[in-house]
Amino acid sequence: MPTGVHLRDVRDQLFDAAERVLIRDGPNALTSRAVTMEAGCAKGVLYRHFEDFDAFLADLVLDRRDRMDAHAAALRATAGTGTITGNLADALGIVFSSVAVAMVALVTFRFELRVRLRRAWPAGVPLLTEAVVMVADYLTAERDLGRIAADADVDTLAPTLIGAAHLLFADRTGAPPEASAVRKMVATVLAGVAQRPRR
Repeated sequence: MPTGVHLRDVRDQLFDAAERVLIRDGPNALTSRAVTMEAGCAKGVLYRHFEDFDAFLADLVLDRRDRMDAHAAALRATAGTGTITGNLADALGIVFSSVAVAMVALVTFRFELRVRLRRAWPAGVPLLTEAVVMVADYLTAERDLGRIAADADVDTLAPTLIGAAHLLFADRTGAPPEASAVRKMVATVLAGVAQRPRR
């Protein structure tokens, strides 16, 4: 493997390579060698930028968590438009068809990674807890607009939706769930709080 390869945005290239390996081959296959081979660089490149492989993985997880901001803004922008079920089903499909499910498996699989993450993230799995915040913010906006009940407990509904979505998408070797299955789950969770459309 060449050692003189110049990489622009080395961190991003290594993160993208790790994501591809993780999605394609699972957490067992995610090694420093697999990442650098996927990125087309020497193994030493990774260690010039990160203290060790678990430090690299912790930064990868936190970087992917930060990317949730764009998903959250897009979902928040749909408040008051379309249907709540459709808006949430679309957003959950985007989140869970990305690397989120694989990241949960990775964090579960690697004890040392969990230890590293606790230094920056006190509880939960970063991508999932950010997804809960995203859904809670959206439901709050819809509640403020009168499209869900004024007494809707968004702090319970949001993690319920994320947990149920994770179960739909997790540990699949085949195709992701049908969009209709995701919509049905969302509609079921929100059945007690959805307001009838005003005529």
